[in-house]
Amino acid sequence: MVHYKRVGITVKSGLEDKCQTVDAIVSIVQGAGAQVFMDPKRAGGIDCATDLPEYKSEDEIDLLLVIGGDGTILRAVRELSDCTTPILSVNRGRVGFLAETEFDEAQDLIPKFIHGEGVLDERQLLNVKAMRGSNEIISGFTLNEAVIAQGTIARLVDLETRVNDEPLTTFHADGLIIATPTGSTAYNLSSGGPIVHPSLDAMILTPISPHSFSQKPVVIRSDAKVEIVVKTKQKKYKDTEVILTLDGQVYVALEGEDVITITQDARCVKFLRRKQDTFFGTLRNKLKWGERVD
Repeated sequence: MVHYKRVGITVKSGLEDKCQTVDAIVSIVQGAGAQVFMDPKRAGGIDCATDLPEYKSEDEIDLLLVIGGDGTILRAVRELSDCTTPILSVNRGRVGFLAETEFDEAQDLIPKFIHGEGVLDERQLLNVKAMRGSNEIISGFTLNEAVIAQGTIARLVDLETRVNDEPLTTFHADGLIIATPTGSTAYNLSSGGPIVHPSLDAMILTPISPHSFSQKPVVIRSDAKVEIVVKTKQKKYKDTEVILTLDGQVYVALEGEDVITITQDARCVKFLRRKQDTFFGTLRNKLKWGERVD
């Protein structure tokens, strides 16, 4: 019995051997009895997609199959409207930490998923809003992290931070990462932040190269409200440049006294997995967790 009858396919734009890869995946999906719909923004130049229908919104498909790496998955999540459609990812990137299958597993695993053998892994999102006085300069959501950091000028920034309206500290650092448990293994990890299991309802605040040794990462409840006020100091020639980035893909320049508010988003992303918890296996396989370096 076909559980996911309408499968949408999106692919990394710069993927090598894109036509051959998509052609192989399309054949697997169709062979499993499902109908294929292509992402209209990425179907150009793919010969096998010429005669395939396209989906215009996620309510036209039952499953979104993403071919690419973590960046492609983050982009696909950003383009979903309400995040109700499950995502199945085939890794064609470098690490593919968020991906569930490798390309050489697709022939065996994709039909099983389409026939309903997988389980749904729900991941939390963060809602991010930045205000300049009474004007909203950006509003969006992030699966991995929001980053407030210096721009092209190599100067420390001051970020006054409150949690649930209570003062936490003013971070004097290269920047601040506000991450989900999903994003704990991304920029957060490389900046010295903790690995947090994605099943936990948590939010991670990790300063980037803080000037004070006492300013360490802190893990708080996911339903907390975090407010950050940019406190730039007037320099002799130019103000320090500060940038807000969402999942490394959306960014906006900030100014002094801009207020960034981060809360838990009401939506969550649904990933289709082969079993309930693959997190520790992913740590071992993708990050070489615990292996000795000779």
